[in-house]
Amino acid sequence: MVGFKATDVPPTATVKFLGAGTAACIADLITFPLDTAKVRLQIQGERQGPVRAAANIQYRGVLGTILTMVRTEGPRSLYNGLVAGLQRQMSFASVRIGLYDSVKQFYTKGSERTSPNIVRNAIVNCAELVTYDLIKDTLLKANLMTDDLPCHFTSAFGAGFCTTIIASPVDVVKTRYMNSALGQYSSAGHCALTMLQKEGPRAFYKGFMPSFLRLGSWNVVMFVTYEQLKRALMAACTSRQAPI
Repeated sequence: MVGFKATDVPPTATVKFLGAGTAACIADLITFPLDTAKVRLQIQGERQGPVRAAANIQYRGVLGTILTMVRTEGPRSLYNGLVAGLQRQMSFASVRIGLYDSVKQFYTKGSERTSPNIVRNAIVNCAELVTYDLIKDTLLKANLMTDDLPCHFTSAFGAGFCTTIIASPVDVVKTRYMNSALGQYSSAGHCALTMLQKEGPRAFYKGFMPSFLRLGSWNVVMFVTYEQLKRALMAACTSRQAPI
């Protein structure tokens, strides 16, 4: 068994909320530079358009972007906006991840029909949580792994890859629409349709690798930390309640 041992008592809602929020903040602390680099690369690509002059390219690749930012703006530039990100994760992630098991149990006991989700956050959240759960359950039911750290790592890595595939087109359209000239696109849907007609389906996966590095690493750190925190907190609670 790698990591904390699972307890016989299921984690309480408080443990889920606290563990999810803390794990998400830890994941943000570790992967925030990757997100900053990804955004810089996306903005650079949209500003330059299809024709790129080598002399005008400031950032090259994720690692090159990070090194350039450290050299020209200092290491603190990699964490611009971190405080707001941590506040968001502590409030948002604690709810969406902490409540997932309870909501899943509620719906699986009744109707399995769900409404379609179209907004970006709903897409990412559903992809992350559902694919992690499905991969983990499949590995456990097939006896390929036990419910410990390697299983959590593998499931989180797979969830990050699936999430990137699903969310990348939404991210690309959002970035292009927000950085377009006023009046260039009438809506995000018009932006997506124009991209498809002029550049083809591959345009929706520009910058896939930076996005995967960000989402993949974030999912691995967050889910692994969350699973370990849940077990550590429940073990602490159980030991405090045990008779001396």
